[in-house]
Amino acid sequence: MSSHKPLAGRVAAVTGAAGGIGSVICNRLAKAGATIVLVDIREVQETQALADALPGDNHLAVKTAIDDSSQVQELADLVETRFGTLDILVNNAGITRPVAHEDLDGLDDDLIDAIFRVNWRGGFACIRAFRKLLAGGDGGTVINISSIAATTAIGSNVAYCASKAAINSMTMSLARVLAPEIRVVAIAPGWVFGDYAKRVDPAYLQAQIGQTPMGRLATPEDVAEAIVGIVAHLPLTTGAIIPVDGGRPLGVLESV
Repeated sequence: MSSHKPLAGRVAAVTGAAGGIGSVICNRLAKAGATIVLVDIREVQETQALADALPGDNHLAVKTAIDDSSQVQELADLVETRFGTLDILVNNAGITRPVAHEDLDGLDDDLIDAIFRVNWRGGFACIRAFRKLLAGGDGGTVINISSIAATTAIGSNVAYCASKAAINSMTMSLARVLAPEIRVVAIAPGWVFGDYAKRVDPAYLQAQIGQTPMGRLATPEDVAEAIVGIVAHLPLTTGAIIPVDGGRPLGVLESV
């Protein structure tokens, strides 16, 4: 296996592939030699344009709503027919909407259900559908994109934080029962300077940077690099929640 392309010959599926973080993950995995299945709810023409721009070839774009289990199973069947295997699954797709934590009425039932349906159930449905393919060959790796909001309980809304905590629990549960054929790891970024962060008050983001020991926000590239590192270089790691947050939870809000 080439040190420059440590994922050569492997097939990776990335959900939420057309988003700011997802597209960077796809590009980094492709640079590492993987063939990418770009999974997104957007029209396939848009996602296919991203696939065509990736390094390497034979990449596949598929429109799939991951909160529809029948569509996810169709996706798994398509991947099996096209590639015969899946080595890496990145559960990156997720949704949220800012609602102040004290605004209990603003966090309506429809939003709560949508967040858990996409952020948690969608990821679980993908693992369930791809289990057979991931367990084949030399075994596969699932990377769940979590957040430090799972443990700090500070995030865009209460349901979002809870959905990320549920992802962490699922990661540990499935790492136990799917081993040794399948590894399951979560990456927990802090603020990521992607599409969502660009819509947030710059003064708020600067305050977060000021409270982060490493002095900067994570980038999509940081998240993507962590995924490659886990898959290619940490073969004994499973059930772990790996932070990519610059040490943000160590920061203090004020001097004491």
